[in-house]
Amino acid sequence: MQYRKFGNTGAEVSALGFGCMRLPVLADGSVDEAEAISIIRHAIDEGVNYIDTAYPYHGGQSEIVVGKALQDGYREKVHLATKLPLWSVHEEADFDRLLNEQLQKLQTDHIDFYLLHAMGKERLEQTVKPLHLVDHMKRAKADGRIRHIGFSFHDNLDAFKEIVDYTDAWEFCQIQYNYININDQAGTEGMRYAASKGMGVIIMEPLLGGRLANLAGHVAAAFPAGKTPVEHAFDFLWNQPEVGVVLSGMGSRQQVEDNLLYASRSGIGMLDDEGIAAYAKAKEIYDSMSMVGCTGCAYCMPCPFGLNIPEIFKVYNGFGVHGSKNRVRESYEAFEVRADQCHSCHKCEQICPQHIKISQVMKDITEFVK
Repeated sequence: MQYRKFGNTGAEVSALGFGCMRLPVLADGSVDEAEAISIIRHAIDEGVNYIDTAYPYHGGQSEIVVGKALQDGYREKVHLATKLPLWSVHEEADFDRLLNEQLQKLQTDHIDFYLLHAMGKERLEQTVKPLHLVDHMKRAKADGRIRHIGFSFHDNLDAFKEIVDYTDAWEFCQIQYNYININDQAGTEGMRYAASKGMGVIIMEPLLGGRLANLAGHVAAAFPAGKTPVEHAFDFLWNQPEVGVVLSGMGSRQQVEDNLLYASRSGIGMLDDEGIAAYAKAKEIYDSMSMVGCTGCAYCMPCPFGLNIPEIFKVYNGFGVHGSKNRVRESYEAFEVRADQCHSCHKCEQICPQHIKISQVMKDITEFVK
């Protein structure tokens, strides 16, 4: 395992972090605890020292499973990260209530890296500021319940810079970033801005919800042979000195083994000019065929009217890959509840990290498949 300096925190973190939003599941959708614990521990045994979870992952089960995985001496081997669900904070007392609940679920007396979850301009103004949440984080740090203060982010660049500049208490941030999203959300400019302030930078969605792991042939052809699409995506990130941890939501032992191998070959400045140019070419091709920027995170679910929003978008995005409307229509017609059943309630849009106008896209899809 390769390790990297993490901003000014004093921590050295593994290049690969274990994201616990996509753990292995059983047929009923619940977490396969035995397998999840096994692969988390295997990753730690092989040098991964950053474990990332959050309150809502796997319907609230992720923190519980992670807590079990970190028993038997594993807690002492890792930096543990979890997140405060800002949408559940309505009064100042909610901060301590939720943090203490998370400590109990994780079976630990402290969180190494504690984040305000899914920060943006609106949450900064409507929740963080009026409820003095940064002050609460400082007090939790003083009493030992958390070690480092940070936030995860989903909004635009201006909002990102405003949040970074809001307080000097921030020690790290977590952003969505990959070779497609270099100009989206915080983007390259935001990443460098945070790093210039001494903040550690954690990367989420390095594979754009898995879409960069299964590239269409003409996108994959932009890269030199010899590496998988996943390794190419990770290398783009590890090449950059501002990047601390690259999180991967690993759901199988094979994914863990593959990613451990890629991480072992990682390093700052590992790409030459030709290699860097390949990413620009791949992005150009990819952008020309992308229909909707859904990462499959499923924050929008469940839909009150029964739509499987991420899967409908996945089918729709298939047109950009293979260009066949008939194939899209065939897959689409297998859904029991289709896009035309969207009631435009906008509940999903209020929590979508990508700020997708889901109700409008559902109308677009309805017209597309006619």
